[in-house]
Amino acid sequence: MMLEQFSYNYACPLRWRTVSVIEPATQQVLVDLQLANIIDVANAAERSAAAQAGWAALPFNHRAKILRKAAELLKEREELFNSWNIRECGSTMTKAAWELEASYEHLHSAAGLAGQPHGTIIPSSTTGRLNLCTRVPVGVVGVITPWNYPLLLAIRSVAPALALGNSVLLKPAIQGSCCGGLLISQLFRDAGMPEDVFQVLPGEADVGDALVRDTNVNMISFTGSTAVGRSIGSICGGLLKKVALELGGNNAFIVLEDADIETAASHGAWGAFLHQGQICMQAGRHLVHASVMEAYANALASHAKALVAGNPYVDNVHLGPLISDQQYQRVNSIVQASIAQGAVMRAGGPGPGLIYNATVLTGISQNMPAFTEEVFGPVAPILPFDTDDELIQIVNSSPYGLAAGIHTANISRGMSIAARIKTGMVHINDQPVNAEHNVPFGGMGASGSGGRFGGPANAEEFTQSQWVSLSAKPGAYPF
Repeated sequence: MMLEQFSYNYACPLRWRTVSVIEPATQQVLVDLQLANIIDVANAAERSAAAQAGWAALPFNHRAKILRKAAELLKEREELFNSWNIRECGSTMTKAAWELEASYEHLHSAAGLAGQPHGTIIPSSTTGRLNLCTRVPVGVVGVITPWNYPLLLAIRSVAPALALGNSVLLKPAIQGSCCGGLLISQLFRDAGMPEDVFQVLPGEADVGDALVRDTNVNMISFTGSTAVGRSIGSICGGLLKKVALELGGNNAFIVLEDADIETAASHGAWGAFLHQGQICMQAGRHLVHASVMEAYANALASHAKALVAGNPYVDNVHLGPLISDQQYQRVNSIVQASIAQGAVMRAGGPGPGLIYNATVLTGISQNMPAFTEEVFGPVAPILPFDTDDELIQIVNSSPYGLAAGIHTANISRGMSIAARIKTGMVHINDQPVNAEHNVPFGGMGASGSGGRFGGPANAEEFTQSQWVSLSAKPGAYPF
């Protein structure tokens, strides 16, 4: 399907640069994408600010109705969204279908959020006074998203922000702008979204920077790398602007000596190799008790060798291509540098084109790049440990703290380990790639600013507090 087969709407007039969106599996041009510039950002932000008050003033059920309609249309256009997700981002059909279903759930969850209580009554020490603490919209929310889950990582911020009365400017990654931007724009327009309340600004780094700095934009919701997140956080801090940062991870997948090894290996393979490992929650560090390390390595390598890689748009494969040649070279350089330092490749390695096969490494030490860096590729380094104290030290040695998985037959021990590791999300007898629309999602340390997406966390994330006191009659003051 080509983009020209459906209508779509950009936020800005015709003054853009153009860039080709390349299909990773074939290197063919999918579409020539027109990019916004910093003048377009300023114009869109001004219009967004003007439209926000009217949107917030609508009854909550009007906003909810539009979000529910958008969810209905998303289901109707499932094939279109999934096709673009597969071709644009190298997703497999399984991954694309899960992402669309999760986005559908987020839209309905946000629609429900619009009608939830948004305040509390707090007692007053002054007789005759009533204190109301309410949550009010932030205003204009700028959402900046990556390419790896382009639809879901846009919807999980856009939908609750809109439901709570904010207007939204979305800047998707260029490689993902169709599935994660233009198709969403058309979705909301067809659902009845008022003009200028939701706008899409495809662009490069200069557009993102302009969005962060624009004085009409009251909040930034950013999902992406820790390096860029630090820069955005610094700018927003200087501007006293609210910011939500969901950043990278180098997540621990822990296998204790009492775990079922075959089950753990299956979970480890899913957590490490799903979407070619291009997931912030990827199982990037496999920490295995020394007594079962060899058994786990053999089982994980067996799973890795059974995975078929290829073009997910034409073949039924487990792994698609990496997103770009630059990422392919980066992943391979990390693997080869670790092998040069003594790591042993038990499965996988570079494949044809942008295919990188599911890779298992043993002989790992804590200073090897495959262990210390967020690889963002299908690479599973395995490191043995002997004691729980040693395990805790290894997990917490990373500046990242997004997600972890622990496999054990002893739930109490698993809970004890979870309480000691500096990680925002821990899944016992599961792997770290987990998300539910009604559960707060976020990390610690270099993985995020402490903000959360999902469920009740959205009501705080995309609003701000306002205290209103009511007195039956004016009191008396001494002067």
